[in-house]
Amino acid sequence: MVKKVTQTTDATSAGATPTEAMFAADEASRALGIELREQGEGTATLRMTVTPAMVNGHHIAHGGYLFLLADTAFACACNSHGPVTVAAGADIDFVAPAYEGDVLVATARERTRFGRSGIYDVTVLRGDDVIAEFRGRSRSIRSTTTKESQ
Repeated sequence: MVKKVTQTTDATSAGATPTEAMFAADEASRALGIELREQGEGTATLRMTVTPAMVNGHHIAHGGYLFLLADTAFACACNSHGPVTVAAGADIDFVAPAYEGDVLVATARERTRFGRSGIYDVTVLRGDDVIAEFRGRSRSIRSTTTKESQ
């Protein structure tokens, strides 16, 4: 089931899904104006507007920002099942340039999960135009303990 997200859910909210909790704690993505629009098991849709700070010397969106948008959608989709899941690797193909002011939508879909691993595809669109195709490989980790909490 896909859930439309109408506002950012506080990570401490009792009703927050794993995706909403993770995204609420993602300062990097939220600071860039990325919005979680929809989420469900193995899927997520995010939106970002290309700002002047995201444009490179060729007057197009820097590929790093496009990768970050796709990677964030991937993270939301692969963490939707509950266990903390991280990227094991990812690739992106830039299909068309994006420009300042463009509203980009990244939709992530789970292709398969096996053991603690998964494969996810993300398409980044500007309207109906494909801007980038991303494939992420995930790995669920056994513990949520961080160095700081040890």
